[in-house]
Amino acid sequence: MEQMIQTIAIAALPVTLAITLHEAAHGYAARHFGDPTAWQEGRITANPLKHIDPIGTILVPIASLWAGGILFGWAKPVPVNFGRLRHPKRDMLWVAAAGPGANLAMLLFWATAMKMVLLLPVNFFSLPMAEMARIGMLVNLVLMVLNLFPLPPLDGGRIAVSLLPSQAAWRFAQIERFGFAILLLLLFTGVLSWLLTPVMGLVMGLIYFIFQFPV
Repeated sequence: MEQMIQTIAIAALPVTLAITLHEAAHGYAARHFGDPTAWQEGRITANPLKHIDPIGTILVPIASLWAGGILFGWAKPVPVNFGRLRHPKRDMLWVAAAGPGANLAMLLFWATAMKMVLLLPVNFFSLPMAEMARIGMLVNLVLMVLNLFPLPPLDGGRIAVSLLPSQAAWRFAQIERFGFAILLLLLFTGVLSWLLTPVMGLVMGLIYFIFQFPV
């Protein structure tokens, strides 16, 4: 029990930042490109209470880990009215990419923190800081790669809709109504883990190479 409490305490900050800043980044990008909906609803914030979804942020991650798959979950989506963007089809790409972009920035931040821990003299805070940085890297890696999966309504699906020709984009966007059902099916059959694990390994290998972490 004590070990579990310590793990939760260490993981709380990186997990909270990964979820909240991902969603806030979508809202900030939408406001930048002309849609103030998220800003008007107070969703451009790092306050986790504004973004936590009881099912997607708590129950599904626990179930995904119990099932032996990759850590999977979601926060309450930031409201975006794509029709209010100045150039809806084009700007959709940047609004969608903002969330994974925020996770990439945090992945690099936690990798830098890990590098500093490894370079500085060992002290009382070294072990918990290293564990916090490790969790921060892992959570942001998973969120980034998962959300770039090209299936609406994930960010990768919206990016694909933005890049496809108009007719193909409209047809592809129709998948969105079945998107979460398809995603859950892929998750609990292990297909999602099979598809994403090599990509996550490649990205993490690149991070290890850039920061010269010991293998």
